Amino acid sequence: MSHRNLSQRNLSGAGRVAGALLALALLAGCGLTDEWFGDPEAPPLPGQRISVIIDSGAVEPDARLADLDVLLPPPYLNQAWPQAGGNSNHAMHHLKIADGLSRAWSRDFGEGSEGDQRILTGPVSANGLVFTMDRDFVVRAFRLDNGAPVWTFDPEVPEEDEEAFGGGLAYDEGKLFASTGFAQLIAIDAAQGTELWRANLPGPMRAAPTAGSNTVVAITIDNQATGFNATTGEQAWSHSGFSETAGLLGGASPAIEGNMVVVPYSSGELFALRLGTGRSIWSDTLTTVRRVDTLSTLADIRGLPIIDRGVVYAVSHAGRSIALDARTGGRVWDQQVGGLQSPWIAGEFLYLITTEGNLLCLTRRGGRVKWVSSLPIWEDPEDRQDPISWVGPVLAGDRLLLANNLGEVWAISPYNGKALGKIDAGSPIRVPPIVVNGTVIVQTEDGNLQAYR
Repeated sequence: MSHRNLSQRNLSGAGRVAGALLALALLAGCGLTDEWFGDPEAPPLPGQRISVIIDSGAVEPDARLADLDVLLPPPYLNQAWPQAGGNSNHAMHHLKIADGLSRAWSRDFGEGSEGDQRILTGPVSANGLVFTMDRDFVVRAFRLDNGAPVWTFDPEVPEEDEEAFGGGLAYDEGKLFASTGFAQLIAIDAAQGTELWRANLPGPMRAAPTAGSNTVVAITIDNQATGFNATTGEQAWSHSGFSETAGLLGGASPAIEGNMVVVPYSSGELFALRLGTGRSIWSDTLTTVRRVDTLSTLADIRGLPIIDRGVVYAVSHAGRSIALDARTGGRVWDQQVGGLQSPWIAGEFLYLITTEGNLLCLTRRGGRVKWVSSLPIWEDPEDRQDPISWVGPVLAGDRLLLANNLGEVWAISPYNGKALGKIDAGSPIRVPPIVVNGTVIVQTEDGNLQAYR
């Protein structure tokens, strides 16, 4: 495996960026690679398949923004990445990493994805530790500085649930919360790796929970959100959306800020609830306004919603991206572009990978397109075979980091969308990298954790 400084590898043809079809989402994933900054696809899941590549027309930059410069806040050194999306409101802005990175360490973290059992969420980090969950729901802690193992927690999956998959991790106030594919939410002492409590839910979970204000919220695959007391594990409330008979693999974690939790459902529904009671504040739906085919009816909100400066941002697979007033739910703007990955907000701009394989830079206030970068979506573009699926972006060190199922991590300019470099991690990656304390952490599909700094 080669190790190259990301800043040393320039890409030819820099006019358009190679990037990211997030989409192969019924089985999707993404791969990272190891030149900086692959393995064969697992057998397909049973059931009918339809393409997740939607061609809803070309997206063009807004001519009115031609003279607008992309200005970003200065990068800052974040000491933790405690939850999916970075923190509970999923707004991390501009993180600090060095210009040239090389691999610091690499560790196996357990069983990687195999067959129908997929690892759907990435690691989290707090207090100098990195926490992972493998295919068998075994949770491990590693030291961030050198990757040394600290503890292992085996939840003892019931025999009847041995084929379960999904779930994820969230850290808050010294506790690690693990959602599982066998319909249990488990609280773990993050320092010791011992169980504090566990609670039963009405169904399995595909996404990580979100925690804040002594409440942890998890969503089941049949669109039921449940809030639990983070200290005792007692159920505080529950809320239900429409149950869907078909959907994309995976799920999205809710967003929490203050006394509000924004819950995304696979039905395309988006609810703002009181965190303490589960009472609805407002709701919206991200279903498509023009259903032209079977695929467009899949309105899953797979990307994490963002709460930032009084506005909620959300993207659905069905060709909708919206910004809503967090207090009233009123529409701030609405764009006819969809995606499967979480958008990333920084300063006055929002970055998004669309289902058509475009990387977009949108204005935060109006949702207007500043620039568009077309990303490669086929390994064999001539025959349109072997889709390339991508995850990200994450903004760090004046670079947008995206990863794909070829085992590559790309660095792309947030200012103009041009490719800057890439690395090879040696195995497909299905989750975005995380950034903590100047370190980029990459989780590969075969159960390997890699740190670059």
